[in-house]
Amino acid sequence: MVDLGRVGVWTWAFDRLPWPAVADAVAEMEDLGFGTIWFGEAAGRDAPTQSALLLAATRRIAVSPGIANIYRHDPVELVQAERTLAEAFPGRFQLGLGVGAPRIAEQLGKKWGPPIETMRGFLDAMDATELTGPAPAQPAPRVLAALGPKMLELAAERTRGAHPFFVPVEHTAFARSVIGPDALLAAHVNVVLHDDPAEARAIARAAVAPWVAFADVVPSRWAQIRKLTGMTQDDLADGGSDRLVDSLMAFGDEAAIAERVRQQFAAGADHVCISVAGPDPAPPLGMDVLRRLAPALG
Repeated sequence: MVDLGRVGVWTWAFDRLPWPAVADAVAEMEDLGFGTIWFGEAAGRDAPTQSALLLAATRRIAVSPGIANIYRHDPVELVQAERTLAEAFPGRFQLGLGVGAPRIAEQLGKKWGPPIETMRGFLDAMDATELTGPAPAQPAPRVLAALGPKMLELAAERTRGAHPFFVPVEHTAFARSVIGPDALLAAHVNVVLHDDPAEARAIARAAVAPWVAFADVVPSRWAQIRKLTGMTQDDLADGGSDRLVDSLMAFGDEAAIAERVRQQFAAGADHVCISVAGPDPAPPLGMDVLRRLAPALG
């Protein structure tokens, strides 16, 4: 089974960088002691190609798309890539899968389907694919991007577990109660490292604002936040209330961020991946932040 380690790095930044810069960065992430590299898939490098490049540029660290959007992929093509990477890089590749949002499917010219039924059908098609060539010693594990109870249940039933994205620590406790004690729960935390608490909160608010503006794009995320925290529509006003920002972001100095990560483990996470957030729409790679946080999170 792929060992994700205790803390990993999650980033959107790779697609904005030339490959030599990415290769240098991930080699350093590995040297800093992070256990897994997670990355988002959009209109840049596709998830299998990005995974292969990251695995080849490192020696030990695990790699997991977080996630490969199933509307971007054919199940046969994806299971071929999954098997190839598991065989070529034993014990280091994990495949994250998710349905994304209706807008993404529509942009790709695909018809949006019921999320649970669509994901179940995609997994069925992957499992039914007959493959030739060398088999890996162990198949690559899969995880699902899961927020609501039905997708969480499917994650526990059909895959290694769940990878909820950009939700508060209350969701981690909820997810654990749904998936049970044995399934993997890989939680995600956005972080802003700054020694000035006021400046840290300001940067955190700026990072939350785009998600607030598009809360209706992934309504299941906001629905779960409201249900689990008691927030209301008023918390979406003016870029997000203080309590919304506080729930979605870990900000402050190293000790403050380490405490938020500790809370995730206390709530039931097996692994926590951190995203470095900034005030600009384009997410930073944040190697300076990762260098400072690595000793505190190790």
